[in-house]
Amino acid sequence: MIRRKASVNVVPYSDYGMGAVSCMLLFFLCGVLSQANAQYLFQSCDNSNGNYTANSTYNTNLITLLSNLSSNTEINYGFYNFSHGQNADKVNAIGLCRGDVEPNECRSCLKDAGGNITQLCPNQKEATIYYDNCLLRYSNHSIFGVLDISPDFYMANPNNATEVVEFNRVLDDLLKELKGKAASGDSRRKYATDNDTTMNFQTIYGLLQCSPDLTQTDCNDCLDEAITRIPTCCDDRRGGRVVGPSCNIRYENYRFYEQTTIIDPETPPPSTINTSPEESSNTTIIVIAVIVPAAAVVLVTCLFLYLRRRKARKNLAVKEEEDEKEEDEISIVESLQFNFDTIRVATEDFSDSNKLGQGGFGAVYWGRLSNGQIIAVKRLSRDSGQGDTEFKNEVLLVVKLQHRNLVRLLGFCLEGRERLLVYEFVPNKSLDYFIFDPSMKAQLDWEKRYKIIRGIARGLLYLHEDSQLRIIHRDLKASNILLDQEMNPKIADFGMARLVLMDQTQANTSRIVGTYGYMAPEYAMHGQFSVKSDVFSFGVLILEIVSGQKNSGINNGENMEDLLNFAWRNWKEGKAINIVDPSLNSNSRNEMLRCIHIGLLCVQENLVDRPTMANIVLMLNSYSLSLPIPAEPAFYMNSRTRSLPEMQSWDYNSRETGSSEPILKSAQESENEVSITELYPR
Repeated sequence: MIRRKASVNVVPYSDYGMGAVSCMLLFFLCGVLSQANAQYLFQSCDNSNGNYTANSTYNTNLITLLSNLSSNTEINYGFYNFSHGQNADKVNAIGLCRGDVEPNECRSCLKDAGGNITQLCPNQKEATIYYDNCLLRYSNHSIFGVLDISPDFYMANPNNATEVVEFNRVLDDLLKELKGKAASGDSRRKYATDNDTTMNFQTIYGLLQCSPDLTQTDCNDCLDEAITRIPTCCDDRRGGRVVGPSCNIRYENYRFYEQTTIIDPETPPPSTINTSPEESSNTTIIVIAVIVPAAAVVLVTCLFLYLRRRKARKNLAVKEEEDEKEEDEISIVESLQFNFDTIRVATEDFSDSNKLGQGGFGAVYWGRLSNGQIIAVKRLSRDSGQGDTEFKNEVLLVVKLQHRNLVRLLGFCLEGRERLLVYEFVPNKSLDYFIFDPSMKAQLDWEKRYKIIRGIARGLLYLHEDSQLRIIHRDLKASNILLDQEMNPKIADFGMARLVLMDQTQANTSRIVGTYGYMAPEYAMHGQFSVKSDVFSFGVLILEIVSGQKNSGINNGENMEDLLNFAWRNWKEGKAINIVDPSLNSNSRNEMLRCIHIGLLCVQENLVDRPTMANIVLMLNSYSLSLPIPAEPAFYMNSRTRSLPEMQSWDYNSRETGSSEPILKSAQESENEVSITELYPR
């Protein structure tokens, strides 16, 4: 049945002399488990099967199932398939870990996945979340033994292979060999890894895996489907991956996997001695007088030998790991580094006709590489205090940050005082080009604007909480939001503070960077910044997107009024609809007013009162979540009085009701709705 939708190091047995079996048992009892951080990749939230409510039986069954899935310690082969509940409230779940992931690490990855999937896909009856080490999926329909080839996603190494004909030939042979090995696996694991080398000494490492509940034929078919997608996503690249619910493939020019974990290692059976009743008393005396002291000596000797051997192996393993890590980092740096002449030719010697814009960190040019790929090149200002090594290390960190709502960093160039950053090219320019132009803003209806708001929120949440690093953008504004061909937002310049000025990643700075109007007051006036500084900027962005007005000023008769004052005054007077861009139709008034409310929560003067990006994502996705009453925004120029009885709270009907009118409640009536539960994603 096919559905289509939109290291643990095992010491080998060796001759330890007398008591070898006891030593091995002791080793397995005292083995040290390796740990690694699970890297989030992607999630798919499926609305086609409907939603569940917060207090429903389905929700209870889902929470119980996800908890039991990650806490099951009886399974050591990385595949969990369980159900919980009955009839329409039955939940089916599959957890699958990569074959080189140790059991405790696997359960930890699934625990993280279970905690995050219900937040990223709130109230949806079917969802899938992918990590580098594991995937977790659940559904109200049967998913056991079912071949699902979508939804899938791709990731490609940004660097091209050399001698691509030979590279592709070896890659094709390697994937075919691994496909057969993986598909022939048993019901506990269908997983294979290996490597091969081209004639020009390019080594290709490959990994293929299927969900073990698939038949051999279905596994073959799933992997065939994934392999056919490589030319679409990763043609002629040094590495790539195609990941789907039922199978996944990955190849790279470096080793990215560890030794495959062992399933249920066999242990020698205990020895037995048969004696007759007449001999039992004599045997007991012999055992007590001879065997027990000898066994004690053997055990102590064995323990001593084991500890020495483990220490020697540990030192050797650490050294090998450090050497391999250093070689990998050197290889990665080399693969990311562009030749200056290559960039100079691509940008026509940094011609003014190729210039896309100028920012605080330097000018941006578009260019075309010899293979036809279009790139964007940021030529950094020459006043950075970083050395070459530090700059390379920062690039290595930032290039690992990959999210669909972030502009992808492809590599860098260092030559003399030149520092260049090479990015993917995003064709539709920046948000300010559309939103503030009377003729262009017509291309952004409310559906597109709402998608842009939610995409920016997801990108910021990734930077703040879900990535390997905690990145504070510090210059979030409309011109730093780029739009792709489908008008999906991509945050740009998110790594500038790390890449250019190292001191700017501290909690305080004497060097203020950013754009006035988007800056939080504690940052603009005192140099104090945090994730809540980005939240403030995001709030300004929301109000700009909804109103179609720049934050710098709005004509109000004969007076000019800044956007925050204008929005606060109208919201407080119960006239929030005046903030909405007149060019938008009123069919989605409910969403517009809710976005204005969220924007005002973000721009509150006291940073403690501002919500986190995790809460903001929940607010944007859950219409049943009541919003707290905002206080006056920062820089509000009129009365500073904040008398609660004068305040009013908007309570929004569910999106499904179709109602476009908010219900206005007094502060007394809304007393139980003015607080919001703090949620902390893992």
